[in-house]
Amino acid sequence: MELLALRTFEAVVDEGGILAASRKLNTVQSNVTNRIRRLEDELGTELFFRSGRGVELAPAGRVLLAYSRRMLALERQTAAAVRQAGEDAGELRIGSMETFAALYLPAALRDLRRSHPALELRVKADTSAALVDQVLAHKLDCAFVAGPVVHPALQFDELVVEQLVQVFAPGIDPVLSPLILFREGCAYRARAIALQRTLGHAQTDAMEFGTLEGILGCVSVGLGWTLMPRRIIAQSSHAGLLEMREVPADIGLVPTGMVSLKSDAPPRALATLARAVAAAASDAEAKG
Repeated sequence: MELLALRTFEAVVDEGGILAASRKLNTVQSNVTNRIRRLEDELGTELFFRSGRGVELAPAGRVLLAYSRRMLALERQTAAAVRQAGEDAGELRIGSMETFAALYLPAALRDLRRSHPALELRVKADTSAALVDQVLAHKLDCAFVAGPVVHPALQFDELVVEQLVQVFAPGIDPVLSPLILFREGCAYRARAIALQRTLGHAQTDAMEFGTLEGILGCVSVGLGWTLMPRRIIAQSSHAGLLEMREVPADIGLVPTGMVSLKSDAPPRALATLARAVAAAASDAEAKG
């Protein structure tokens, strides 16, 4: 099996179809179709069920996908190990919660680029649950998530403990107000719902937003309350319109760090990035 065929197969799965995969791979549809057909001929089985313009993984395709992810990840690890013998180059795919990215990543990525100037950086924001899944699927090299994360294939390095606080507008009673949250999969969301139950909130409904700015903007005008890191509120443009209230430590203290696949030879850039984030967190702590 050629690696190009496996990359094409993976792109069709990830993008949900031949056309979208061809756009991602910057090639024509016929090339994608021919590669998939050759792969099916080589394996002697159908990898997809075709329905109109869409495709759905066949049982054999689901088996191949697991092996394909591992084979392509091994290729990337091999290339990284070879590069470590000389100059670091290539691509580093980084995931992060939006709050963590706002607090620590800019300074950390600056330091990473100084240490590894030939490295191409790719950054994606998502919920902790989604980011962990993408690391496991070899779509990200590392991610900064709320922990702890316990998985036999993953390594979790705690870098900072965030203090979450209840946030609301002055004059608003959170007990009588709805929650305003990130979408499902956010670690803070689960803790906010737990706090809501603990404090006996009268409101059980919630509004969902995909951005930090959207959440804090709505909270600042009194539409509801949320749970956020204290440092996020301190640096927010809405800070003057918000009040903070401490919550119990079992809800408010969140170990946060870098998750990556366990490896005998992790890329040096990951260690550099972890140190840079730890330094950024230490600077933030010193500044209060």
